Amino acid sequence: MWTASSGRNVARDRGSSGKRPGAELTESDGAVRAAGHGTVSYPRHVTEAERVIPTPDEVGSEVTGSAESPGRDGPAEEPVEPEAGRGKRRIAVLATVAAIAYVLDLISKILVVEWLEHRAPVPVFGEWLRFEAVRNSGAAFGMGEALTVVFTVIAAVVIAVIIRIARKLYSTPWALALGLLLGGALGNLTDRIFRAPGVFQGAVVDFIAPKYFAVFNLADTAIVCGGILIVLLSFRGLDPDGTVHKD
Repeated sequence: MWTASSGRNVARDRGSSGKRPGAELTESDGAVRAAGHGTVSYPRHVTEAERVIPTPDEVGSEVTGSAESPGRDGPAEEPVEPEAGRGKRRIAVLATVAAIAYVLDLISKILVVEWLEHRAPVPVFGEWLRFEAVRNSGAAFGMGEALTVVFTVIAAVVIAVIIRIARKLYSTPWALALGLLLGGALGNLTDRIFRAPGVFQGAVVDFIAPKYFAVFNLADTAIVCGGILIVLLSFRGLDPDGTVHKD
């Protein structure tokens, strides 16, 4: 028999449980199903797990994003070519130094022939340094006067080697050294080609005469300075292409 008291009890049971009376609860695969109604209610721990586990779409987007940007700061950087990291070739530096050395040597020789040849030496620092015009058919500092043709060929070979090295020249110190060497070699080679007594046998004009030392010119000075710089760079392990050897 239905009474008011039983109605209040049923209402109180509904309010406390949130389910209709008579529903049998069965637990299967982590879900609670209301018998006979086909609706599913997941427990709280299952809902929280779904928030942590990504969906297949999210997994795919993360994989794509990681492939495009391995770092968190931005897209993947393009590989840098070894030669691109060295900067520009230093051919302009080599050419400028060689031109300056060559022009200074050429102008100095023209002035010496014009104003000093067949004249008395001009003292610069007393007897320790004088300017004196001397014709030299040998190598630098008056050595090997009987080998004029040989030294001419050697100078031509040196110039060809420097031009070949210039194609892979990325080091500024090497450009300075090779520029001095090239300018000096060109200066003396010009004398050997165009001065008397003939082509490839011409005598080089020297005029710097220190006491107790051989007479030389600006081209010889450039060649010696370039050679010393090359030796120093080699000891430091620096190659013309900019490579540095640690050992």
